[in-house]
This record gives sequence, C-alpha cells and structure tokens, in this order.
Amino acid sequence: MKNISIIGSTGSIGTQTLNIVRLNPDKLKVLAISGNSNIALLEKQILEFNPKICAVMDAENAARLKARISTKTKIVSGMQGLLESVCLQDIEIVVTAISGMIGLQPTLEAIKHKKNIALANKETLVAGGSLVMNMAKEYGVCILPVDSEHSAIFQAMQGNQTTAVKKIILTASGGPFRGKKRIDLLQVSRQDVLKHPNWHMGEKITVDSATLMNKGLEAIEARWLFDVSMDQIEVVVHPQSIVHSAVEFIDRSVIAQMGYPDMTLPIQYALFYPERISNLTPSLDLTAIGNLTFEKPDLDTFPCLALAFEAMSIGKSMPIVLNKANEIAVELYLKNRIAFVEIPQLIGDVMSKHSPIDIGCLDDILNVSAWTEKNIRNN
Repeated sequence: MKNISIIGSTGSIGTQTLNIVRLNPDKLKVLAISGNSNIALLEKQILEFNPKICAVMDAENAARLKARISTKTKIVSGMQGLLESVCLQDIEIVVTAISGMIGLQPTLEAIKHKKNIALANKETLVAGGSLVMNMAKEYGVCILPVDSEHSAIFQAMQGNQTTAVKKIILTASGGPFRGKKRIDLLQVSRQDVLKHPNWHMGEKITVDSATLMNKGLEAIEARWLFDVSMDQIEVVVHPQSIVHSAVEFIDRSVIAQMGYPDMTLPIQYALFYPERISNLTPSLDLTAIGNLTFEKPDLDTFPCLALAFEAMSIGKSMPIVLNKANEIAVELYLKNRIAFVEIPQLIGDVMSKHSPIDIGCLDDILNVSAWTEKNIRNN
C-alpha cells in the first residue's frame, strides 16, 4: 500500500489521480488532499477517501468546509496548511496537481521531508528548476514527471544514460488555432480558446495550449528534469497527439512513447514507478488512426513559444518573470481584461524591463515573482 498526498485534488489531474485510486484500493491510500474554492467536491472527496488532512487555501472556505463535515479529517488553511498536507509522516509520494507557481513551496517542503514527487505542476521547475533539482538530489528524492510529454521522455530514457541523449523531441498538438495566422487570432472567442482539440484540461493550461506557452514551459521543465541544454530540445507540432514525445540518442536511434490522449497512463506510471500495472485505457489501434503527421511550430503566430526559449537562453531569473507574467496575463484574459493576442505582448513587455539576477534561494524566486506582478498590475 502506497500512501499519497494530492495537492490540487479538485482539478483535472487531481480528480484523475483519485480515479486511479478508486481502481487500485489495495495499492493506494490517500492521506491528504487540498483545494481552494470547490468546497462541495472537497466534501465528497473527504467522505469517500477519508484523508487525515485537507488543506484549503482560502480561510473562509476552510471554515465552511469544516462546518460541513463530521469525519476526523483535519481541515487546515493557507500556505501553512498546504505545507502541512505534504509532510505527514506516512506519506510516500506527493502529487503536485495544483496550478501555477503556488506549487513551488509545498514541493520544496515535501522534498525536505523526503517525499517523492509526482510532478504535474510545470511552473515549479520553470521558476525553481535549479533549486528543486539540487534539493531533490541532496535529500535523495525522486522527481517523477506526470505531464504526458515528460512522462513519455522519462519512459523513453529508461535504461539509457543522459550522456547518450542527442535530442529531446517535445510534441505539441498545436492547440485549437493550428494553421491560423496572427490576423485570424484578433477576434477569437473565449469559447474557441478553451476548446482544445484533443485534451480536456483546466482553463489556465488550456489557454497556455492555445498560445503554445504550455510547450514553452514544458521545454524549460524538460531542461531541468533531464539535465539537457536548450539546444537539445526541439518542439514539433503533432496534431494527432498520439506520439507524446520522443528521444533521439547519439546513435541516431529515436524512441517514442505513444498512446491515446489520456492522462491515466502518465499519472499511473509516476505513482507506481518502476512497476507497470494494467488499467482501463483502450489499446492503441494504429490502423484506425492511419496517419501521424509532424510540422514545425509557427513562431510568428505563436510568439509565446519563442519567448519561452528566449527566457531559457537568458537564464538566471528570466524564466521566473516569464512564468509569473504568463500566469497574470492568462488571469487577465480569463477576466476579459485583455485580448487573446495581448497575452504575449504583456509577457514580452515585462521581460524587456527585467535585469536578470542569479537565483540562490526561495526568497529570490518569490521576490522576482513579486517584482513581475507589481510591474504588470501597476501599468
């Protein structure tokens, strides 16, 4: 029996993780969950899985939840509560399914308590890659990728040394606007933006997929996860989303991982690694699919991807600025404060104002993040 904590249990990855728990009640036990505003769902999860602790970021929502339940589950709130939810003694692995850079602190705290990390929060490595990976090495903690692309790379690299890797090939669906030009994006509707052709995800990551920023963030994440240089990462648009990513080795062999667009496998693989177990996902039928196509990304139409590679090239604190600026830009877009095409403009503007600094600790990251937010919101 493996004891797990899920931060972000009400989101897409969190609820799918709980589906895997339901199918494997003899193998997985949920000791902690967390959420923010979906109190009704948290209540249902508490009643079904009986965790020892439930963290709710908003204190008022935490009080509301506490008044609604009669179980022994401890209700905590704020960042301190979130940190508590990843540190219980018996927890073996923490699923970081929370969205945004808020996932960084609980990830670092879990590592300090020698909990393995099933990482679905790419912003953690975008903002704190060096800090997180060095700390994981220091405490002997495994960082197991949950993103489908990074899971594919992780699987492809099994049995091979990092020194044998020539190139990582990150595949992207192209999002809902593949083949469009910038002029076509001037009047796109919110419904169009949030209608991903292949995946069902939360709003933030769906917007990131539409701008291709998601792939840029994944490129930075891959740089840290697999200890490769920026020049070893290539993004390829693959609209069928069957090849989840691939690795080219120095002998020119390419190993790819394939499957239908379904998060069950990457979540499950991280939870049970190195063991593989069966699931209810349908077998891949290549004859039914027929064709798999690949193309280069259009950086003129989707400048967010270019901005991400620019931030990775500059290094130091620039990826933190990129990440926080994108979080705020997407928030403003979803609140109808800016247009879709203004997202990369806002990110590029704040990046141009930033003088990169070396990052040595969590406070450095938080300070740069605060600087970024101040520069955006005060304009």
